[in-house]
Amino acid sequence: MNDAQVTELLYQALETELGGVQVYETAIRCTVNEDLREEWQGYLEETQNHVRIVQDIFSQLEMDPEMETPGRAIVRFKGESLVTAMQMALDGGDKTAAQLVAAECVVDAEIKDHANWELIGEVAQGLIGPKAEVLQDAYEQVEEEEDEHLYHTQGWARELWFDSLGITAVLPPPEEQKKVKTAIGAARAEQSREEFLEDE
Repeated sequence: MNDAQVTELLYQALETELGGVQVYETAIRCTVNEDLREEWQGYLEETQNHVRIVQDIFSQLEMDPEMETPGRAIVRFKGESLVTAMQMALDGGDKTAAQLVAAECVVDAEIKDHANWELIGEVAQGLIGPKAEVLQDAYEQVEEEEDEHLYHTQGWARELWFDSLGITAVLPPPEEQKKVKTAIGAARAEQSREEFLEDE
């Protein structure tokens, strides 16, 4: 295991979660759909808890949470860019368009977040001893929520785009209605959207 890169991953994970709080706070301001607002409010609270979980990793592993790394700076810049994009959309005055931009920005943020936790899980499996236990415990607390954040918001982004194009949309998306938490489940939910349309 490359210890330096494991450390880099953890700093990026912390920065991703900190940025995720800002992304969700801004995304919620962009919402028109009440179901989406409620879902993202829940994800914001979970992300705030994820910050605490990563901070706990740092405490247990005696790492400095304030230390800067090149990768961490890039993650911060990307997160700030997503917040700026949503603010630009809000400033444009079309709340429905801003909501769509927000969904895409949340997906972008969650792709990185989800990848971080998959990698942390792999690292935990590859280590032995206290460090492995600390990382495995954190992974088990977070991974299922991260799956939901990514797959459900991908569904929202797709269906909001359909709606904006004048194509009949399934809202809330099948991923949410089926409580999807895996990539396979997300694929099946997307394929099943015709069944939801027939039921309407």
